[in-house]
Amino acid sequence: MKYYFIAGEASGDLHASNCMRELLKIDKEAQFAFTGGDMMEEVSKRKAAIHIKEMAFMGFVDVLKNLSSIKKNFDRAKQDILQFNPDLLVLVDYPGFNLRMAKWATEQGLKVDFYISPTVWAWKEKRVIDIKKYTHKLFVILPFEEAFYQKHNHKVYFVGNPLIDAIENAKETFSDKATFIKKNALLNKPIIAVLPGSRVQEIERMLKIMLDVTLQFKNYQFVVAGANNLPKHQYDSLIKYNIKVVFNQTYELMHHAEAGIIKSGTSTLESALMNLPQVVCYKGGGLSFQIAKLLVNIKYISLPNLILDKGIIKELVQNDLTSENISKELDRLLNDNEYKVQILTEYKRLNEMLGGKGASARLALELYNDVTKN
Repeated sequence: MKYYFIAGEASGDLHASNCMRELLKIDKEAQFAFTGGDMMEEVSKRKAAIHIKEMAFMGFVDVLKNLSSIKKNFDRAKQDILQFNPDLLVLVDYPGFNLRMAKWATEQGLKVDFYISPTVWAWKEKRVIDIKKYTHKLFVILPFEEAFYQKHNHKVYFVGNPLIDAIENAKETFSDKATFIKKNALLNKPIIAVLPGSRVQEIERMLKIMLDVTLQFKNYQFVVAGANNLPKHQYDSLIKYNIKVVFNQTYELMHHAEAGIIKSGTSTLESALMNLPQVVCYKGGGLSFQIAKLLVNIKYISLPNLILDKGIIKELVQNDLTSENISKELDRLLNDNEYKVQILTEYKRLNEMLGGKGASARLALELYNDVTKN
């Protein structure tokens, strides 16, 4: 069968690539075409029609500035889909782009499945109408999403969270701490992981604030997880802090770290599943943030807090994101053992709620069945 995947961000590249890998186990003749990243290219042995480097835009203002690029990408993807003529179009997250694509593809008579629900439970709830109308099946990865869609009389499918599989697979490749330190020329000190995000705007707005705490923790070394989709010069500011950046080793960095300074997003859930105590950071553009405040209706911004419906992780948002506040929370994470145990206990409960191992395999089987049972 022929499958066309559309992923527009690093997390989508990860989840789509794992699904592709599982599809190949049950559909030996599977053919893939896609927009995505390096991981999808590695599994499929094929180049992306559009690489995620050309697709990652953050916030309302950034999207407005790049409308022409987004339109070009949309037109390029449409042409590639028509040329490939897939049996199934699988849209992975990236809702602003993919919901428009779902409408277009359905109008072309293509079967469309959507993987990873848009955050309609947070804002733009009316998008549920389009999801019901323009997708054949919606596969969700957060346990509370089934109940949300049920109140809209829409059947969705909770397949578990693919991050559990991704992390378990990665653990098999981890080296011991001494080897990790040696191969990255790190110091022989406890590690604090810094994950500033994979977009230029995130680096520019948050990295300096995150790293201004280093002088308060001289007995630790701060190590930044670099994003492959960004040019290396984005990390030039690290030189004055004498801080190392590592690439393609984010999970291993989390594994060996004592605590993390983590940008809001998927990485907060990854940190929790890696049992890494963390402080969550978010700082958007001024106008984008004010617009979001008017539109978004959620109590928390980090996925662990949202899933547990409990503020177990400290969230520093916008004006609260200061080096002083990061320092205070980091000190507590490192030195208050009772506080740390409470967090790790909640992490264990979170893991259980997410459905355990096998999400990518369950999704692949659902997709295969969907496309073979017309």
